[in-house]
Amino acid sequence: MTLEETTRLVEQFENATLPKEQWTHTAHFVMALWYCMHHPLPEAVRKIREGIKKYNVSVGGQNTDTSGYHETITLFYTTAIARYLVTNGITSLTDRQILVFLQQPFVTKDFALQFYSKERLMSKEARYRWILPDLSDAGY
Repeated sequence: MTLEETTRLVEQFENATLPKEQWTHTAHFVMALWYCMHHPLPEAVRKIREGIKKYNVSVGGQNTDTSGYHETITLFYTTAIARYLVTNGITSLTDRQILVFLQQPFVTKDFALQFYSKERLMSKEARYRWILPDLSDAGY
């Protein structure tokens, strides 16, 4: 994914015009990366949280006990993204940096399950508020 494609994805996400089939696992990460690069972390988290909730509703989804927005997953991966940016001294995005970012181990779909049991991560409690990992803390 290029910087131009990333910018377009974020614009469509914010305007709730991104086609539902394009709201992929990768799109979630690219959107969060963009926000982490353009806003202080607390503001990035707020924008990611509110944006996902809004987007879900815009495509006919719901944010419920079993579907839609998930607080622990959002905070877990946003923290991983922020750590990656700080650790690697990334202060601006390029096409190459986005490509390398998307190859990081934490971008894989089940990465969080190295730290959380599926039962804990998929719990109602984890969906609504941050909960600590139960398998490994990884510095969380």
